[in-house]
Formats: sequence, structure tokens, C-alpha cells
Amino acid sequence: MQQSPKTMKDVALAAGVSVMTVSRAFKSDSSVSEATRMRIRKIAEDLGYVFDSTAANLRTQKTNFVAVTIPSINNANFADTVGGLSDGLADAGMQVLLGYTGYDIAKEEVLVEQLLQRRPEAIVVTGGRHSERTRRMLQNSGIPVIETWDLPAHPIGHVVGFSNADTMHAMVDHLVAKGMRRLAFIGGDTDGDTRGADRRRGFIAAMQRNGLDPGRLIGAGKPPISMREGAVAMGVLLDSLPDTEAVICVSDLSAFGALTECQRRGIPVPGQIAIAGFGAYEIAGISHPTITTIDPHPRLIGTETAKLILSLLNATDKAARAPATIRIEWHLRSAETA
Repeated sequence: MQQSPKTMKDVALAAGVSVMTVSRAFKSDSSVSEATRMRIRKIAEDLGYVFDSTAANLRTQKTNFVAVTIPSINNANFADTVGGLSDGLADAGMQVLLGYTGYDIAKEEVLVEQLLQRRPEAIVVTGGRHSERTRRMLQNSGIPVIETWDLPAHPIGHVVGFSNADTMHAMVDHLVAKGMRRLAFIGGDTDGDTRGADRRRGFIAAMQRNGLDPGRLIGAGKPPISMREGAVAMGVLLDSLPDTEAVICVSDLSAFGALTECQRRGIPVPGQIAIAGFGAYEIAGISHPTITTIDPHPRLIGTETAKLILSLLNATDKAARAPATIRIEWHLRSAETA
């Protein structure tokens, strides 16, 4: 039979201390010795008591959590970012409240409103493009707002990211330096993935800068682009533009799909066509051949965001809370496919 939950008073009686001392022990108050704290927490554990942080937070006006929006919950890059952020906040006793937008700006608007209603200490959003209402809500939130994975032209507050377009300039230049001229790009059909759209724009601009035709653009469906969709898009490319010398894919997953389609057709990579991706996913390093890619250092984005949040929350003057932009240095990892 389920029993009534133990209370702080039960712990205080068992420990022979006041309820206030128990409360201070769970909040790591310096007025409670470490030995007493450990004893109280051991008694609480034995009793099955769980500290009610909600009531304590109501008194202190602090929620001790950071709200985070990401486009996808099964993307390894975003998982690494959230992991770095969570680990960076843990020592400060802060947690992450996570929501995903499904690469949908309208869904992001609803999600941001719901998250702000919970009064987070800060909010982290992925990307720099939002609906006008989302921008207004974030601007008026009164808490630190950090846009990540991007370098928006008009940031709302703080930024931890990089230029997705610049990564494609580097990749195009890398392939051109190898003597390739007929380059293609595989990506999403829509701009829902704004970072993927920026990579496509970067590809076009880099091709034009090199005096090359930027028109070999193959749509692979609605973002995010899977391995299967990458394979299908590669088939379209090979059938319609068989003289293509290299293809840049919006992600390593789609690049792996493109690679398998070439292998299925007996087309040597990079002998007949070179393939490049984005993200430095684990699969890029263990595929055969290994995939040339861009490493955006996703975990570093998370750890730098955590550092920024803690410095902003601990700031004592207005100057220390001024909008900051932290640029993440990405790297092109040359491998066997290109």
C-alpha cells in the first residue's frame, strides 16, 4: 500500500533538528556544517524524503532552470550542445528544461511562450531567425536570451555561434583547390532549417565568387534530411547531372546516404565523384570511405553558453550584462571522400 509522503518535519524529528535546519541543509546554506548536512541528507534518504524545491523557489523568486529550444531531439549535434550546457550548469545547481521545435518557426513561437510562463532564469534558442512575436516575447522577457548555432544580423541579446554560410565557403574552396568545378548541393526543400538554408546560400555565394555555376541544387525534402533522403537525392543528382564532380550535403547523415547510393551503383568515391557533409557526426569517421565534413564543435557551444549564462546571472553591474557574441571556431575535417 502506498504511504503518505514524508515531510520536512519528519526528517527534522528523526534528525533532532529544526525544520529550518533541514531546509538549510538541502540548500547548502553555509550556516549548516558539512557533517550535519550529510547526516540530515542520509536520514532523509533513508526515510524516502524528496526535497520540495518548488516551495523554496517560490520564496526566493528563483526557478533554477534554463529553458532551451532545439529543432530536433534525435540530432547528435544538438544533443551534444544540450549535454555541454547541462554539465556546465550542474555545479551551480541549475537544470535544463528542454523543448523541441521540429524546425518550425510557428511551433517555436508557441513553445517560447510556454517556457517563459515558467519563469526560467535564462532562455537559449537555436538559430537567429524567429517570428516577430517570438522576438517581442524574448526581448521583453527580462532574462538573458542566448541565440546559438548562428550569427544573426540582428541578435535579440547574446549569441554563441558561427556563420553556417562561411562553412560552405570553406568547403567549396577546399573542393575547387582540388581541381573540381562542377559542384552540387543536397539540402532541404524548405527554409524550415534556417541553418541548412544558410549553408545553401553560402554554397551559392562561394560558387559565384569562384566564377562557377551554382545551379546544381538538389532538394531532398522537408528538413531534417535523413540518410534515406540523402540517398534518394543523390540518385536524382546522378541521373540528371551525371558529370557532377563533387556534392556537398547539408549534413553528414545525408552525405552518408549519398555515399551508399554511389556504392549501390558501383560509382567510386572520390574517384568519380567527391562527397562532403557537415556536422562531424560519428558516422562520418567510421564510414568507408570516411567523409570530409565540417566540425562545428557542438558541445563547445553548450559549455560556452553555460559559462555566459552563469556570468550574466552573477553580474552585479549593467556593463557586465551587455550583449555578448561568442564566436565558435569550426574546423574543416578533410577525409577520404573529398
